[in-house]
Amino acid sequence: MAVVLLLYIVAEVAAVWAVSSLIGVLGTLGLLVVGAFLGSWLARREGARAAQAFLATARSGRSPHAEITDGMLVAFGGLLIMIPGFLSDLAGLALLLPPTRGIVRRAWLRRAERRMPNRLIVVDSEVVDNETPHRPIIEG
Repeated sequence: MAVVLLLYIVAEVAAVWAVSSLIGVLGTLGLLVVGAFLGSWLARREGARAAQAFLATARSGRSPHAEITDGMLVAFGGLLIMIPGFLSDLAGLALLLPPTRGIVRRAWLRRAERRMPNRLIVVDSEVVDNETPHRPIIEG
């Protein structure tokens, strides 16, 4: 994990260096600030849409797992946009835009399904009437 983090930092510095060489230091800083503001606006907008979709799905009685996943991806995309750097901004933007977010969501859910064990858990239980005094019954 440390190697991946180090490679990410080197790639971010190289990207900022390359952009700075093309447009200058002030232009690069301006681009990073504008990207953060536009990204936060987009994250807020897409977060509100994900919340509305979640509420609509929950009210209809369907399972809102896709909407919950969308909300998590929007939050992660917003976090990535707030991290200074062009690569994190591009990754965050990909998570904030609905078409690419859908692709990432489907890939993430497929991976989670593959990693999930295929076990069936059966819970033996009984319904207890709340109106009668409750005493624990210990059997056998």
